Amino acid sequence: FIDWTFFFSAWELKGRFPAILEHPTMGEAATELFENGTALLKKLVAKKQLTAQAVYGFWPANSEDDDIVLYTDESREEELLRFPMLRQQEDLPEGKFNRSLADFVAPKQSGVADYIGAFAVTSGLGAEKLVEEFKTELDDYNAIMVQALADRLAEAFAECLHARAREEWGIDNGESKQDLIDEKFRGIRPAFGYPACPDHSSKKTLFQLLEADEVGMELTESCAIAPAASVSGLYFAHPAAKYFTVGRLDRDQVTNYARRQKVDLKEVETWLTPNLAYDPEESA
Repeated sequence: FIDWTFFFSAWELKGRFPAILEHPTMGEAATELFENGTALLKKLVAKKQLTAQAVYGFWPANSEDDDIVLYTDESREEELLRFPMLRQQEDLPEGKFNRSLADFVAPKQSGVADYIGAFAVTSGLGAEKLVEEFKTELDDYNAIMVQALADRLAEAFAECLHARAREEWGIDNGESKQDLIDEKFRGIRPAFGYPACPDHSSKKTLFQLLEADEVGMELTESCAIAPAASVSGLYFAHPAAKYFTVGRLDRDQVTNYARRQKVDLKEVETWLTPNLAYDPEESA
């Protein structure tokens, strides 16, 4: 499940794997790097120096406007929690629509009993200790290598778990490993902090839902995941679900979003600073 292309990107070698190994100028360096990386990976596996952990699940869910509502059980009478989502606000050509991730969950008024999944995975348990050991030995090369491998393993684990989740959900089509790397399958797994849902603070709700601390994962004050080699997000099964960029947001939506998140507007504006289409310091 490892996509080695991004392994080389971490070393500023740009090109798709395995073609990069035959590149006229980068091929020699890429081949040496790949050999060193796979050799270290075998040692990490043999000595069990990295630990992988994951938690995931599915919940009855429906959407209400731009909120995704999760329920405690199949009766759908009691709310468990909500994930408020953001919607694109750019001017689009006729026939194109401003998307929100909430669009990929059946509206409550439709009467369709829909579901949503959530997950958190890490392959970084033990990585920090290894990095420090290499740095103590003044071996910065292998210190960086451990981090790069742990990152690749975390992404591979997320892909592996998503494949398992789609199978359990009944939406897999027996995709090949290359199909998985090329994202040629039904469903998406967007992560909070990324373009479709750029608010990192929603990870707090996600981690509470998953009880992620019980598998050794936690959030920093800036809502980064520790260990660093970790991935988390939501599972959507809708056949039309796709990744997109929310983009620039106007004050009206950010104000509405703050109300739905039940937090102060200033706090939301801080989390969404790169997406704001207005100056928070200017009066409305």
